[in-house]
Amino acid sequence: MPKKKDIPMMLLLAFPATALFSVFLIYPISQAFYMSFFEWPGIAQVPMTFVGWDNFQRIFASARFWTSVRNVMWFLVGSYFVLMPLAFTLALIITSKLKMRRFFKTAYFIPVVIPMAAIGLIWQFILSPNGGLVNTFLAALSLPEPLPNWLGDPRIAIYTVVLINTWVWAGFNMLIFAAGITAIPEELYESASIEGANKRQQLFNITIPLCKESFKIFAIMAAAYNMRAFDIVFVLTRGGPANSTEVPATLLYNEAFTYTNFGVGSAIGVFIFIVGFLLSFIAKSFFDIGLAREGR
Repeated sequence: MPKKKDIPMMLLLAFPATALFSVFLIYPISQAFYMSFFEWPGIAQVPMTFVGWDNFQRIFASARFWTSVRNVMWFLVGSYFVLMPLAFTLALIITSKLKMRRFFKTAYFIPVVIPMAAIGLIWQFILSPNGGLVNTFLAALSLPEPLPNWLGDPRIAIYTVVLINTWVWAGFNMLIFAAGITAIPEELYESASIEGANKRQQLFNITIPLCKESFKIFAIMAAAYNMRAFDIVFVLTRGGPANSTEVPATLLYNEAFTYTNFGVGSAIGVFIFIVGFLLSFIAKSFFDIGLAREGR
């Protein structure tokens, strides 16, 4: 317990961070909740009109909204079933004793530091149906025409965007798993080797179990990020073609800034916040329960 004479100084030191947190996080979230019950075109001179739950009823009755929810679920599936094993595998590579591990670490992390606008342009050229690198390679294999329009075909565009998102964030999540792997005492592996355990047995009986905190961090961050995914979709497809890659955040952007329905946009923002919080809480609880059972 802090001493009473130290409390004023503690409050003074905490004030700047608390003020910034309140102004740039608490206030915008509160304002979004408040505005979700009003109709407003975003013009200061126009008064807001209270409509109650109408904005929420409007989005829940929209087929476009439920398409965006379905698409964001594909982002979650891609994160847990493609990105997670990929990032963990890359972490194993850069924490191994390979001579070129520093090169691999840099190469894998490069997509994280490239501006998202540049990533969008790069992949639009690579996946272009006419002369793009991927389709040029497929044509060289004499595959039957027509070749896929990766970002222009409503049937496959969302899967393409999800895979590109995996490529972008593999390096960042690689570092999360690498931190967990390097924290494992080397003595455990030495003891396992003496006992006759091979590399595969060490992976499944030492590395993966002792990296559960890293998996927990990944699961929470994936749930929170994917519910508010925006930039990768916006720079690649802007939610098209035919709304096939729309996600809640791009839908929010269009409603608020394209159609000037700020009340509807705020209602979508509230939905993103609540569902993202719930998914993060569920992911955290899942791993906490698993760790608690192991600790018994």
